[in-house]
Amino acid sequence: MTEQITDLERCWFLSPPWGQAIPPVEVNLFEKVYIRSYQTFGYCCGVQWYQESWDYAVDIKKDIIYTTKHQLIGTGHIQPSTLTKPAFVLGERVMLQFCARGTKQRLILGIELIEKSWFYLVELASPSFSPPSTMTNRFSLVREEDLVRVNV
Repeated sequence: MTEQITDLERCWFLSPPWGQAIPPVEVNLFEKVYIRSYQTFGYCCGVQWYQESWDYAVDIKKDIIYTTKHQLIGTGHIQPSTLTKPAFVLGERVMLQFCARGTKQRLILGIELIEKSWFYLVELASPSFSPPSTMTNRFSLVREEDLVRVNV
């Protein structure tokens, strides 16, 4: 029975929530965007899969807001940056270095720039049929140093 649970868990973490083909993002990281609801411009500093679509983190004058594609208009202008590009891409298979039980492999479900460092959204726990444990959020942003690329 334990082996079946481990297999189910492995399949869960490696099955993309968006299905077989990764949906395209509306804007790129560092792209200047217009946000309709705020009637202002900002720069995309992150994207993550959330409730069946991509959510975007936009830096507006040192404040980060999260919005959907329906509120964004991309300009096509990329902000010049001296930062290195993210080490991992959306949908990439990685291993968590600190995972103690079950499978360590996960998919990158989001990328966000926080304080000049890249963080990656991964699912830490699969949904459970039993009452929730002390973990209130199944997803977490983890540092690049906590991940290892899986060669498939």
